[in-house]
Amino acid sequence: MTSVLESCAACGKTDVNLKSCGSCMLVKYCNVDCQTAHRPAHKKVCKKRAAELFDEKLFAMPPRREDCPICCIILPPAYETTFKPCCGKFICNGCRVCLTRDVCPFCNTPNYDGDEEYKAMLSKRINRFNDPGALFMLGCHYNEGSCGISVDQPKAIESWCRASELGCAVAHYRLGIAYVDGNGVEIDTKKAVHHWQIAAMEGIEHARYNLGCIEYNSGNDDRAMKHFMISAKYGYDKALQGIKEGFMEGKVTKDDFESVLRAHKASQDERKSYQRESAKKIRWV
Repeated sequence: MTSVLESCAACGKTDVNLKSCGSCMLVKYCNVDCQTAHRPAHKKVCKKRAAELFDEKLFAMPPRREDCPICCIILPPAYETTFKPCCGKFICNGCRVCLTRDVCPFCNTPNYDGDEEYKAMLSKRINRFNDPGALFMLGCHYNEGSCGISVDQPKAIESWCRASELGCAVAHYRLGIAYVDGNGVEIDTKKAVHHWQIAAMEGIEHARYNLGCIEYNSGNDDRAMKHFMISAKYGYDKALQGIKEGFMEGKVTKDDFESVLRAHKASQDERKSYQRESAKKIRWV
């Protein structure tokens, strides 16, 4: 007897090459026509299962962030890192404090002298290598009006979009902020959530915390606490505060609360160093 899963869900054929429904993976079809014909009957089940599969990915623990290539300690959030426009590497600000040579420790290129040289190096990384890190930084400069670049929100969005298409998770995070605030784009919460979901699945704890806030404000306490737990386990203080409040309100169990506290401390301890603590006291320009 042939299994239902090994026959076309629309016509029942078994002697053809079958392809699974790309959204739910529950049924198979022999061609596009069969899939289209079966869509009205399958749509509700497909949508439900697709949402379940997406949630499995969304609420899984994200991959560990890369290490700083100099000190080999896990990189802190983007605002505590420095981009090397000569070779496209991000280093922690703690290592930036310790660098005393006038050349890059990776590619031996002399350090840039002023905004014009920096912009030239950044442009080279973008034009020659289509570097997502350089595109992300360019977007930040357009957004903030820094490094001799005038504020231009549409160009910031364009740069972040290009960086996100090349896999830059933190660019997705910044795009989410832009869609919430309406900077350079029309306010669109759905698009903001989309970008934050991608960023969260790549380990950007700020994006996951924002998702938790949106779920909490929508009355979805269980989903909100899940986001806060993952973000807090990655060392994010605001998410830990959300978990503390959830525990006081009875939305988080004692065991989960204690587990998050331990993971939060371990995550923060893992990324600490004397040099990084010293760098936090410096106002970078």
